[in-house]
Amino acid sequence: MSNQVTASITVLDNVADLYRWWANFENFPRFMEHIKSVHKTGERTSHWVMQGPLGVDVSWDAETTRLDENERIAWNSKDNGPLKTSGQVVFKPIGSNETEITVTLNYDPPAGAVGEAVAALLANPEGRLKDDLERFKVFIESTSTRIKGAPEAQPAAGSESSH
Repeated sequence: MSNQVTASITVLDNVADLYRWWANFENFPRFMEHIKSVHKTGERTSHWVMQGPLGVDVSWDAETTRLDENERIAWNSKDNGPLKTSGQVVFKPIGSNETEITVTLNYDPPAGAVGEAVAALLANPEGRLKDDLERFKVFIESTSTRIKGAPEAQPAAGSESSH
């Protein structure tokens, strides 16, 4: 059974900087509460580790399926992982220094003990997604040096569009 959640937030920064910051998935543990780590494993692949209950971590591999510069980033989990997920983040400039970010996340929790742990983490997924986006907004808007020129602002390799 697949589930879907969508949430949006407006961030005071330009779309190009926000896209570059978001395109480096290794930044995600800074604002996603349950993501322990994300490591790039290839040009369009990454390995994710999510903190689970009772110290049981859940990990999976993901593939970036679209990198439409300053517009959209999309992904899906690889077939061999315990968590089936896909989604996209869309960037919509509202003004010269304001951007609406909309995240749509599809997930299919696994069965068994790992599934129960993931289900507990995914309780109220819309609320968790909104909380993660709010943490992202606060981080970006409150960081004085922000992302301009910082190493973490570099996009993932292969930023061209792919279908």
